Amino acid sequence: MQLHHQHSWDLSPSEAIALQQQLRREVVSDRPIDLDAVHLVAGVDVSVKNEQSQAAIVVVTYPGFLPVETVLAQRPTPFPYVPGLLSFREGPVLEEAFEKLKAEPDVFLFDGMGIAHPRRIGIASHMGLWLQRPTVGCGKTLLCGRYKDLGEEKGSAAPLVDRKEVIGVALRTRTAKNPMFISPGHLADIPTAAELVLRCSPKYRLPEPIRLAHNAAGQFSP
Repeated sequence: MQLHHQHSWDLSPSEAIALQQQLRREVVSDRPIDLDAVHLVAGVDVSVKNEQSQAAIVVVTYPGFLPVETVLAQRPTPFPYVPGLLSFREGPVLEEAFEKLKAEPDVFLFDGMGIAHPRRIGIASHMGLWLQRPTVGCGKTLLCGRYKDLGEEKGSAAPLVDRKEVIGVALRTRTAKNPMFISPGHLADIPTAAELVLRCSPKYRLPEPIRLAHNAAGQFSP
């Protein structure tokens, strides 16, 4: 698929932080996803082993979750692990994978954060600028912000707040299991992002498109 190239990936951590501060102003995180117009959803994940990365994008029908396309890409991982800079570590291999993609997903669900990020530009937001399609961040662990009074039942949600700003929701996708941390990436908003993730989680804690991408990304030997 066609990408909207934003910058080189050959940056130092300090240069990457400066770029995040610049790009965050372009992120749109208050536009509802038209859920009635969603027919294809992509799950996006990257696995890193011995400094070699494999990206997987799995496209499924919505709401049936039938497989449409799976693409993989591999490459070395030169950027160091720095909290808050995941997109610079995984972005290059994701770029290669997106360029292979023939399907045109309506929404991309990322294993990682959207605006629920210290600088409000996690990997779902950052890559959303390259895709110019609605993207949603689906974090398994909390990167920033706090929440309280989250019920135990599936579908329970609590605002995720950082410095008095609501940046997403803690969402219970399975009863009595740890929540997912959902935030808009780009061209999405919090309510519709959370609703779509819940609809995409009929059985497991992970949304089905991300679960499939996670499994595909992990199947390689560096």
